[in-house]
Parts: sequence; C-alpha cells; structure tokens
Amino acid sequence: MRILKWVAGGAAVLAVLAALAWTFRFDLIILGARMRFPKIGPNQAVVWAQGPAAPAPAEGRPPNIVFILADDLGFNDITLNGGGIAGGAVPTPNIDSLAHDGVTFVNGYAGNATCAPSRAAIMTGRYATRFGFEFTPTPTAFSRVVGTFHSPGAAHENRFDAAAARWVPRDVDAMAMPASEITIAEMLRGRGYHTIHLGKWHLGGSEGSRPEQQGFDESLGFIAGGSMFLPKDDPGVVNSKQSFDPIDKFLWGALPYMVQYNGSKPFRPRGYMTDYLTDEAVTAIRANRNRPFFMYLAYNAPHTPLQATKADYDALPQIKDHRLRVYGAMVRNLDRNIGRVLAELKAQGLDDNTLVIFTSDNGGAHYVGLPDLNRPYRGWKATFFEGGVHVPFFMRWPAKLPAGGRFESPVAHVDIFATAAGAAGAALPNDRPIDGVDLAPYLTAGGAAGGLDRTLYWRSGRYKMVMSGGWKLQVAEEPKAVWLFDLKTDPTERRNLAKANPEKVRELTAALTRLDGQMVPPLWPSVLSGAIAIDHPLNVADKPGDEYVYWDN
Repeated sequence: MRILKWVAGGAAVLAVLAALAWTFRFDLIILGARMRFPKIGPNQAVVWAQGPAAPAPAEGRPPNIVFILADDLGFNDITLNGGGIAGGAVPTPNIDSLAHDGVTFVNGYAGNATCAPSRAAIMTGRYATRFGFEFTPTPTAFSRVVGTFHSPGAAHENRFDAAAARWVPRDVDAMAMPASEITIAEMLRGRGYHTIHLGKWHLGGSEGSRPEQQGFDESLGFIAGGSMFLPKDDPGVVNSKQSFDPIDKFLWGALPYMVQYNGSKPFRPRGYMTDYLTDEAVTAIRANRNRPFFMYLAYNAPHTPLQATKADYDALPQIKDHRLRVYGAMVRNLDRNIGRVLAELKAQGLDDNTLVIFTSDNGGAHYVGLPDLNRPYRGWKATFFEGGVHVPFFMRWPAKLPAGGRFESPVAHVDIFATAAGAAGAALPNDRPIDGVDLAPYLTAGGAAGGLDRTLYWRSGRYKMVMSGGWKLQVAEEPKAVWLFDLKTDPTERRNLAKANPEKVRELTAALTRLDGQMVPPLWPSVLSGAIAIDHPLNVADKPGDEYVYWDN
C-alpha cells in the first residue's frame, strides 16, 4: 500500500512538473512571438485624404460601397436569426436593420471556415485554393503550441508537423495572397473610386501584399490576424480568459494593441478597438462624401481575446456567466458601432445610393467555450458543417434593392466581388476564372433572373465540400468520413444520407473531383491539424461516439 501511495504521489508530482514545463515552454514561445513586433508609438491623429469640396452630379454617380465584415460572429449572435445571445439579452437592432431595409440571403456561405482564406475569397471573387491561399497564415510558434496541447477530456489530440514546418516561411507576413490577384479595391479604383480599408487584413504583410499595395488608397488597421481591443490592464476594460484554450493563452501573451496607417510606424489607437475603427470610419465617410468610395470595414470583433468595455459589460447584468457576458458585451458594442456607420451615411445624404454589405468571415469558434453561438446549426469555425460556414449575410441599397427581401438560393463570399463590380459598372477580369456572380439581377425587378443553380466548393487540405441542388457533401480523410445531407429537408444536418444514397454521393464526388482538379497546390504546407468536435465546444469533454473532424491549418 505504501509503495502504491509513493507511485501515485510520484505520478502526481511528475504531472505537475510536466504542466509547469509545458507552461514555461509556452511562455518562452509567446515571448519570442512578442519580440518580433516593432516598437509601438503613442496615439497619433490620422488625416484622411479629402475628396472634392462640392459633390459630383448625382446623375450617373455610381453607388458608394461599404462592406462590413465581422470576425467569428456566430449565426445565433444576432437577434434576427431566432434567438440571439442569452435568449435575446443582447439585441442587435442595427445589424437587423440591414435585413429589414435590404435583402437577407437566407443561405449565405463563407468563403472558408477560417478567416484568412475566407477573406482572400472575398477580396478576389475566387476560391482561395485557385491561387494557393489554402491555409490561414499563423506563426509557427502558434502552431507548435496549439499542436502539442491536449485539452483535458478531449479524445483526439491536435498535431504539429515539425517536418512540414521547415517549409513554412519564418516570417508570417510572407504567407501572403499573391500580388498578381486582382482585389475588389483594385477593380473599383479603376472605376474612379477612392478605396479605404479599416481594421483586420490577414492577407500578408510582405512587399506587394499589404492593403495599400493591393488597391487601397488608404489603410488603417493591423496586418496580422488579430489585435487586443484594449491593453489588458486598462481601467475601462473587462477581460475573460479561457484557461482551457491554448489559442487564448497565446493571444493574451502575443497580441499587440496597435494599428498602422498606410505602412507607417505602428501606434496605439485611441480607445476600444471597435469604437476606434468606427470613429475613423465616420471621419472617412465625411472626407469622401463628395466622391464615390469603397470602404472595407473589417472589425476584429467578436474574435478572441474576449475584451469588453466596462460600460457594455455593466449594461448586461442579467447575464450571470462572466464569459458569456463579456462576449455579449462585445457583440452589443459591435452592433452599436455598425449603427453609427449607417447613421453617418444618412447624415451625409449618402444612404440611398450606398450599397452596404454585411457578413462574417466564418461561424463562431468552439474554443470560445460557449455552446449556443451557431444554433440551430451543428459545427464550428474550422469545420464545413453549417455552424462553420453558414453565416449572416445581408445587402442594403435603397435605390435599387427591395426592402425586406429574402433570397433563398445559396450565395457565397465569392459573390461579393462580382456584385460590387456590377454596382460600379466595372468589367470582371477575363484572364482568370471568377467563381462568384453579380447578385443584384437576382434581387431586382421581382427577381427576374430567377434562382441560382450552381455548384459551390470548399477545401482545406484533407477536408473538402461541395454543395449543389440543395445537397451537401463533406469528405474528410481523417477521420475517414463522408457526410451527405439534404439541406432542403434537413438544414441542420442531423441525418447523414451517405449510405442510404450512394448514387448522390457518386454524383457529388464527381463534381468535387472536377473542381478539385482546377485548384493549385497550397503556397505553404499545413503544419497544424486541430481536432474539432462537431457538437460541443472545447471546454466540454468528448463522449464515445462524438463526431469530429481534423482541420488542417
């Protein structure tokens, strides 16, 4: 008995030492990541380029285009979609107004299930796999930490591929969308638009890949995939840290609180990031009210790290769970700031002839640890289940689009490029495939163009998906799995029909193979495979029989 106690005690000591060693190694890696950021200067005023003093004639002036992108917003986060956070405790009236005053795409799909490839699809109107932008650019240190972390209660471990990591650029900025791609900004600038980017970029920071080198006249934001919303010790911030999530710990240790204007020396913004980006968006709208402009407003909310203003947090005392309350406060702040942008368009007399597009880069993330983000759908960010790719998607253009319209056919992020081109009267590039279509003809004149009948495609490494005719096929190599769903009768993917309908599996597999053959190899290899449970968040233990998928990144 004494020997058994000694063995058990020794095992406990070893476990504690292993945990301390892992934490120490983690902190060393984070320290190395922090040291790569340049020195950050104090806040500075941004002077936006001023448009003409007098407006151009209204007749013939193309519409302004304002594209607002949320980061990891869950389908259920907005009250319009049937519930909202904590059963409607966080109303989203301004986001909802885009649907009431414009068109809801009932079946709107992200370009990918993670942020950067989705943004690449938005910017180009092309599947990002056509030009090798297949995996989200992340520091190798991040992949190593996440890939060697085993969450308590998880049956499946993440994996880090050290051999593949040797082929990944040491500088994450070098993992970039090729400069040869034509962006929305480049296309619209050719039509006389003044082009503005605010917020997150995450498409590369090497020479030729930055936003101000990819068609944006002015860019204010951060090149990397994230930023702090406020310094963690700011008296006006309320933080929520997720001890069960290695991604969260990495972000708290490595992310800066900074922005840049057109590649200038990084400086601290003024206040809470979502508020600051909106302040500058409002100023930029005023500066450009007399000329056509394209604004890409890419908020980083409500992506982790979870940080809310104290005022927004205090406004939600009915939410007792601290993490949910911080998250809800972030969405509350995001909605209010979107309202400020819409109000400024109206104040400047631009409301009627401005095409406003709103969506999220992908679905809510399992690593936040909140179970209801994507209800009623299964799955999360980093899965091709509906929770990962079925996102809020609205367009409002009072001069042209019907108020309260609903479009049922599946649409995708790749359609934003062609829709912007159509609104501006720009010709689409004819030297490369464009995967999206101009949606406006399907929404005007009573929808004279009819419904959309096409095949849509997604790929991330060993995990692929196609949709066609209301059917959806997912194919994964690990675990070896085929999921077939009839979304017309089973929109929440509860009944896998792969075994019952092998003919449909063969038909969609042929379509998948055809499209797959048009893509190119990834520009850099996947070094991280993350195990994602489909039906519960990261902080809930796996149970026997739980479905999961490995996401290559």
